[in-house]
Amino acid sequence: MNYRVSIFPSKKLQDIANAYRKRYDSHYSLIPPHITLKEPFAAGDFEMESMVKKIRELAKQTKPFPLEVYKFSSFHPVTNTIYMKVREHETLMSLHERLNEGELGRHVTYQFVPHITIGQDLKDAECSDVLGRLKMETIDHEEMVDRFSLLYQLENGSWTVYETFLLGKE
Repeated sequence: MNYRVSIFPSKKLQDIANAYRKRYDSHYSLIPPHITLKEPFAAGDFEMESMVKKIRELAKQTKPFPLEVYKFSSFHPVTNTIYMKVREHETLMSLHERLNEGELGRHVTYQFVPHITIGQDLKDAECSDVLGRLKMETIDHEEMVDRFSLLYQLENGSWTVYETFLLGKE
């Protein structure tokens, strides 16, 4: 089965992201707006028992931290993906690193750039046009992150929560 670890922001921030995603994100119906902490990976049931214990322990050791979204950007020309940029925070970066090392480690395809995708699988011209318009807009949102979730993928390609982990809690 496929799994991933993500942060789901507040409803307010999800609503802002979804206003764009409805039109520009081909994965809109598969997963709510999120920040990927651990790329999708395959694991069996037995392996997941051990991983969940380690993730729980990691969550206990991690304090809540601020999440700040401050601009629109793109991964173009690598991919035609448009996103809301999340400011790098020491705790966020450490959490990502720790979720991807040791027994939890898997091959990481891309360098970690904290973001919330709002458009993907766009044609070159559309990506350039949308990004050009978004760069004229301002976004300034801050909230506290106090949890993250382990998700699994359903047969239809959508993702659902397997378990949510509170930060700094026993």
